[in-house]
Amino acid sequence: MEQYVALDASLKEISVRVIDVAEAVVFEGKAAADPK
Repeated sequence: MEQYVALDASLKEISVRVIDVAEAVVFEGKAAADPK
C-alpha cells in the first residue's frame, strides 16, 4: 500500500498528515516546535 506524508513546519508547531492512494487520511497529528 502506497502512502504519502505531508509536513508543515513553523516556529510554533509541526503538523503531519499521512494519506493513502485513495486520498483517505491514515494519520494526522501536531507537535509543538522548539526552534532552539
